[in-house]
Amino acid sequence: MKGLLSLSSAIDTLNYRIGRAVMWLVLIMVLISAGNAIIRKLFNTSSNAYLEAQWYLFAAVFLLGASYTMLQQGHVKIDVIISRLSRPNQVKVEIFGIIFFLFPLVYFVIVEIFPILTQAYNTREMSENAGGLIRWPVYALVPIGFLLLGLQGISELIKRLGFLKGLCPDPGEIKEVSVEVALAEHIQQQQMAQGQK
Repeated sequence: MKGLLSLSSAIDTLNYRIGRAVMWLVLIMVLISAGNAIIRKLFNTSSNAYLEAQWYLFAAVFLLGASYTMLQQGHVKIDVIISRLSRPNQVKVEIFGIIFFLFPLVYFVIVEIFPILTQAYNTREMSENAGGLIRWPVYALVPIGFLLLGLQGISELIKRLGFLKGLCPDPGEIKEVSVEVALAEHIQQQQMAQGQK
């Protein structure tokens, strides 16, 4: 189990680094969008390539960031049902979900996208819009993103099994509080302190 926990840690590190890097793509999307708007207003021209680059980057953020979101416990869960269970039983439900829902979904998407990706690559599929971009790079993000999500699922499964065996801490704890959450908690504490005065 120790080796599996080391594998889990390596997967977590990989997806953490990818997730943190992908966050910067949001800034690039904003800059492209703003630049495109300025060019359109000043010079009365635009480019479909800029518009498509924005949604390519959005696809990268969404697909490559999904595994980071899972690592940070940010995916939607069925809290209404699961919250009534003890923590070990919650973990068992999460294990069931990973094995019977996440892994089959990852497999299905990866298998189904490859013919589309291969055809787009072989035919050099282009956007139907004038001046648009080639399509295969955005199609390639799908299996990469789902592979990373599957790897993170393996990591989460290992951590949950380790937790049930008493070998590691609760994997459901959120390890990193975002700046937004920290700010909201700070504001809430200030409001509570002011209400007590």
